[in-house]
Formats: sequence, structure tokens, C-alpha cells
Amino acid sequence: VCEEAACPNLGECFSHGTATFMIMGDICTRRCPFCDVAHGKPKPLDSDEPEQLAQTIKAMRLNYVVITSVDRDDLRDGGAAHFVACIQAVRRHSPQTQIEVLVPDFRGRMEIALEVLSAAPPDVFNHNLETIPRLYKQARPGADYRWSLTLIQKFKAFHPQVPTKSGLMLGLGETNEEILAVLSDLRTYDCDRLTLGQYLQPSRHHLPVARFVHPDEFKTLGTAAKQLGFTHIASGPMVRSSYHADLQARGEAIA
Repeated sequence: VCEEAACPNLGECFSHGTATFMIMGDICTRRCPFCDVAHGKPKPLDSDEPEQLAQTIKAMRLNYVVITSVDRDDLRDGGAAHFVACIQAVRRHSPQTQIEVLVPDFRGRMEIALEVLSAAPPDVFNHNLETIPRLYKQARPGADYRWSLTLIQKFKAFHPQVPTKSGLMLGLGETNEEILAVLSDLRTYDCDRLTLGQYLQPSRHHLPVARFVHPDEFKTLGTAAKQLGFTHIASGPMVRSSYHADLQARGEAIA
């Protein structure tokens, strides 16, 4: 994902032994207009992928990995069992490597997905809200704000020892008051960690940028998040969901 997305933090993360991998193919069953992943009918799952992923992570000698995926609404469990297979394979080959999962919303499949994930809980559970509820119909068609919050809360109830995490991209037309309301909701729904970054339009066919948020605003929002009780916050224009995930996991503060 790091290379395909041309992430601005690639070199920094690689130097820390951190990388993000996307599983379950490159075709998504959703069509979110902010996202550059292709939409359509996905291919069947590759049963060899967990082992191949684990071998790659071992060869790269990574200390911390983020495993994410496309939405797989075509699967009974939303792909939860494939996440578990990947987690188990990585732990067999690289037992010291910490694993964060950045999961889809498992729409209509939350209970079964959470039950399946209990077989191999990650070290960090991440699910991004992406934006404020007013913009969901525009930015996240097919998703539901409260559903996403509930997914975070229910995972935390199952695994209170596992840190929960979420992120927002700013610049889609939200106000700072609306952002703060979302941060408050995240804390109410037992989210521990937070990332805030600037939305950048992948192409002219995607949602346009409504504004570029000043770095000082990111700093102010980060301070507000700390006051709300988030344990770790990464807030800045170039921050992405897995930015400094390794440092957050070690308990280091991120500006």
C-alpha cells in the first residue's frame, strides 16, 4: 500500500521497520468518491495470501505492520476470517512483529466478524470514521456513522486490553466544531487513539478538496483530542492512518 499510494511518509516508516499491506485483492465492493481503489466484483480470496504475506514481512524484517483491506461485502464474514489467517501466519513467522489491523465496517456482518476476529485479536484495532456524519452520504455512501462507532465499541468490549484507533481526513467541508463533536463521540465509544490528516484529491474524478487545513489548526485539534482523553494522537497535514503507528504502539507521543 505504501508504494502504490505514493505515501509521503514512506521513507520515514520504512526506516522504522514499519509498512502497510492491503489484503483480499485490489477491487472494492464500495465506491467511496474519496478513494482511489477500484470498484467492482472482487476475485475469490487467495488462500495462499496469508503465508505469502507472512513470508514477505519476515524477509523485510519488519517490527510493526498494518494490515488493511478493501471492503468485501460479497463475503459472509466480510473477510474477518482472512484477517485472522493473516494475523496467525505473521505471528508464526515473526512472533515479535506487532500487528495493527485497519478493518472495513463489516456492514451487516458485525457480530459474526467480531466473533471470528476473537480467534486472533490484533495488537491494535483500527477502523476509520473518515469524516463527519453530515458528509457520510457524500463521502462514504453505503456506510453508517453510528455503525462504525459501534464496531469500535463492541471490539473494545470483547478485547479491553487491545487499543482501539480511528482516523479522520480533513478538508472535505467539515467545520472544526463538527470535528470536535466526532472526537467526543469516538471517546464515548471507547476509541483510544486518533489520526487526523489532510484529504488530497486522487484525481479530478474524485471528491474535490474543500479547503487545506492550516498546520496550526491540526495542532489545535490535536491538543483538544488530548484533553478529551485520547492516549495517542497524530495530527498534521501529511498524517495518514498508519503514520507513526509503531511509535503509538510503544506509547510514544506523536505531535
